[in-house]
Amino acid sequence: MQKLDVLAIGAHPDDTELCCGGTLAALSKQGKKVGTVDLTRGEMGSRGTPELREQEAEKAAKIVGLKVRENLKLPDTQLKNNVSARLKIIKVIRKYRPHVCLIGAPSDRHPDHGNATQIALDAIFYSGLIKIESKNETGEAQAPWRPSHILHYMQDQPFKPDLIFNISDTFETKLQAMLAFGSQFNVEEAGDEPETYISSSTFFKQVEARARYYGHQIGAEFGEPFKYYNSPIPFNSFSSFFETKPKR
Repeated sequence: MQKLDVLAIGAHPDDTELCCGGTLAALSKQGKKVGTVDLTRGEMGSRGTPELREQEAEKAAKIVGLKVRENLKLPDTQLKNNVSARLKIIKVIRKYRPHVCLIGAPSDRHPDHGNATQIALDAIFYSGLIKIESKNETGEAQAPWRPSHILHYMQDQPFKPDLIFNISDTFETKLQAMLAFGSQFNVEEAGDEPETYISSSTFFKQVEARARYYGHQIGAEFGEPFKYYNSPIPFNSFSSFFETKPKR
């Protein structure tokens, strides 16, 4: 069992690269153990195949510096908040025992995003209940575990963030991780597959514009916004304030 410091959960392969890839890369560079769990294989996407997206996800994981990446193979476009789906996430939470979980936006343009977020929230809570039983891959009982902090990353629809992470040093890494999903992002020639909302170079420009906008809010070049679940944010140290010198 490899304990993680941070576990990011996404509905589809590429969700975490797009929405919090710079943060995950920065934390990895700082020596934190980070991982990602994709709930579906993205099999209903207009471009690519599940097999191709699996290869792309592995490539992106290496770029970001993930210690682990798992796919729970829940049905794309059919995410349901039921016992079966929650149990799969509970097993992952108890397996990696993360201190922090990064999850999707509370609601979003793509129905899967909001659905995935609610399933994740419920599973994270239930993973701390001793009377909900789960077993690992070898059939051993898992101990309860509940992450200490949960943060929503921003997806298509903006929200007012509670904190913004400086990704100035890892923004290019984020872009490279996104480009690992060659079937999805920045596709120059559509070929036999349709152009989608995220496939054009225009979408990539929007990604940069958003990162610059939120970076500007904290006096940095690039930033990724998050909303803290169950505000207010707990503090017992001002160390972060002494580590940063925002230019604003």
